[in-house]
Amino acid sequence: MSFTADATHIDELGHVSNLVYIRWILEVATAHSCAAGWDPARYREQGSVFVVRRHEVDYVAQVREGETLVGETWVEAWRPASCVRRTELRRGEQVVARGATTWAFISMASGRPQRIPDELRAQFMDADTAIAAGAAVAAGAADAAP
Repeated sequence: MSFTADATHIDELGHVSNLVYIRWILEVATAHSCAAGWDPARYREQGSVFVVRRHEVDYVAQVREGETLVGETWVEAWRPASCVRRTELRRGEQVVARGATTWAFISMASGRPQRIPDELRAQFMDADTAIAAGAAVAAGAADAAP
């Protein structure tokens, strides 16, 4: 997923605000969930949703207006009722920010944590495999191009 920094993203220091990085991390996570077949409607049907318990962000390099980044994300670790998702935002090959977000799986009715269904976990892992395979094919095609 790509993002281009515009004037609304810039803080008083002349670079992208830390709040914007967090928004982008959330947008990449949402897009990944949808790619795995879990859009907001499906979570509502199931009666549970992931909520952020913790964000950790390392700001590696400044991003200025007009620069375009690509965001990548993957679920690094699964627990019974939570997971840790890693995200990298890159400008070309340079990582400009790294994030680790702990997501808790919460019942919408009770607001309490609940076990992540095996089906959901499997669909996320299948999506990660498909995305990785697509990236490998694209990289191979780029390597083969004149």
